[in-house]
Amino acid sequence: MAGKFFYLDRFIAENVTGRAKSMFLPDIEDNREELSRKIKDKTILVIGGAGSIGSSFIRAVLPFQPKSLVVVDINENALAELTRDLRSTKGMFVPDDYVPYPMSYSSETFRQMFLDRKGFDVVANFSAHKHVRSEKDIYSVEAMLRNNDLDARKLLELLSQYPPEEYFCVSTDKAANPANIMGASKRIMEDLIFSYSDRFPVKTARFANVAFSNGSLPAGFLARLNKMQPLSAPNDVRRYFVSPEESGQICMLSCMLADNRAIVFPKLKEQQMMTFDKIAEALLREYGYEPEYCFSDEEAVEKADRLRQMLRSGDVPEDEALKYPVHFTGSDTAGEKPYEEFFTENEKTDMNRFKALGVIVGKEIPDKEKLGNLFAELEKSFDTHTATKESVIRQIGEYLPSFSHIDSSRQLDSKM
Repeated sequence: MAGKFFYLDRFIAENVTGRAKSMFLPDIEDNREELSRKIKDKTILVIGGAGSIGSSFIRAVLPFQPKSLVVVDINENALAELTRDLRSTKGMFVPDDYVPYPMSYSSETFRQMFLDRKGFDVVANFSAHKHVRSEKDIYSVEAMLRNNDLDARKLLELLSQYPPEEYFCVSTDKAANPANIMGASKRIMEDLIFSYSDRFPVKTARFANVAFSNGSLPAGFLARLNKMQPLSAPNDVRRYFVSPEESGQICMLSCMLADNRAIVFPKLKEQQMMTFDKIAEALLREYGYEPEYCFSDEEAVEKADRLRQMLRSGDVPEDEALKYPVHFTGSDTAGEKPYEEFFTENEKTDMNRFKALGVIVGKEIPDKEKLGNLFAELEKSFDTHTATKESVIRQIGEYLPSFSHIDSSRQLDSKM
């Protein structure tokens, strides 16, 4: 099978992004001297650094030789894997003061560590609830809003004691005309960091999908293949994709080079959008299978079990591609937008600052009183246990007139 020699980076380049090399390399080369000035011998804190984008950011900045790197993440196993990966990569610079900490950025332990180190030159925050499925009920909604917004404000207050030279955190394309609570939480996060832009420089990036990132649907395809389980995907949701390497480079360029209150986004054309079912089909063929299209989750599960038994028994037909069950349907779950957009018609963009990145410019410091009132309302409703998903949607809608929640009786967790 082709899967015996499967190389994910090559598959992404050939079947997802269509790019053999990163689209951001010219911008890195054009700005190499400035990047070196901003990173070399600096102290860097990366929160959520063991995740897909955070770890890619780390791999992007390390060649510029920072003085120290502290990585904070609640996933202890992922931190261990990050360290193994860095230590196992030929030519990778790792500073003597490299410390991975398994802790929450909202914890007292983190606060004390930050104060003892008297802050950092550069702080990049990748800790976020990023899935639309994180709004199934009030408990998941509260956890998301605390991580993306309420706890993030406490972090910014802490940073204000030792202001960094640069602060960066990740937004999402779903913050433009948000249709789900996750996207709205990130749009609020943009206002939140901009409200601190008079204390230290803040930047963010609205992202395309990172191909095969942790927890993504394509990464799930690999997990399903490993377990011989059927593949399921929407066939009508079109998305932009960047490679894991490109995701870290976007963040580095934004963090180090963008102006205060800038939002960067990749310059991608509409024809570069992909649907998830096409990625699944290409992946199956890379592994030596042909898709077998099913009409329900149940049918796909049943046929996958038969395929697993066939492979276990060794009764495999020769000179014939095995059929692998898939179930592709239209999207019918809450919060799903059928397309992606990086900016709205009311936002001003600069398409000339970078070759491969657009920049949303001219953002003003938001109304701090209005933002503070929203946070106070959310905190009160959560602390008194009076919040409902509907009340949170209403509160967000009052703050964000552009918020148009797409609801459905079906949630992603009810499907394969």
